[in-house]
Amino acid sequence: MKTTIIDTIYAKVKTGEKCYWVLLDPDDYSLDEARDVAIESEKCGADGLLIGGSLLYSNHFDSFVSTIKKAVSIPVMLFPGDSTQLSRHADALLYLSLISGRNPTNLIGEHVKAAPIIRESKIEPIATAYMLVESGSVSSVEFMSNTRPLPRSKPGIAAAHALAAQYMGMKLVYLEAGSGATLSVPAEMISVVKKWIDIPVIVGGGIRDAATVQEKLAAGADIIVTGTIVTKSNGLSIMKDISETIRKFSSK
Repeated sequence: MKTTIIDTIYAKVKTGEKCYWVLLDPDDYSLDEARDVAIESEKCGADGLLIGGSLLYSNHFDSFVSTIKKAVSIPVMLFPGDSTQLSRHADALLYLSLISGRNPTNLIGEHVKAAPIIRESKIEPIATAYMLVESGSVSSVEFMSNTRPLPRSKPGIAAAHALAAQYMGMKLVYLEAGSGATLSVPAEMISVVKKWIDIPVIVGGGIRDAATVQEKLAAGADIIVTGTIVTKSNGLSIMKDISETIRKFSSK
């Protein structure tokens, strides 16, 4: 039987191993740039790549995914903003339900549109509870989804949402501050969520250095996601530092 992506994630988390994923937005790169960034991300120690964005201005999504998949050996997973961001070339798809909001489109509407395509394309869907956290500024996700983020000073509210997601059978919880967030997800919130649930916790948004990664890991994050740092002049150096920090933490 083929080992699934979610089985691999669970196996790593069970042994205490932490993971590092890099998010690539198709609007930020040409195909050649995307290939190069994907290759460098793998060299820096990324365990997987996420592809997607809140709003696409480009029309090369399928080619984008195909180009990256051919360039790397690590898993390529979709991180779709809506049902149009699908590609049969991906290994898996985070089947995101924005449970922190109350917009039915992002809770179930887009999922219904995507389901037949996912089935036909044979992409592995990974049910993921997507939780937007207040970050000090309005993120693209918040604006495009027309949802309010969870208050960063109320970790109990986040924990209750995460527990509900686990009870509904979701496989992962994703705490998201948003791309380029002013403030990252609070360590206290991560800690409380982690204490309440048994499924892996992903943390992304506003993570720009290894020190912040160390804080999130110590709080209980299982998977760290970075995105915009790739585009910075010293982005590769930061990614290497982050990857090294995660490896050291996993080996404790």
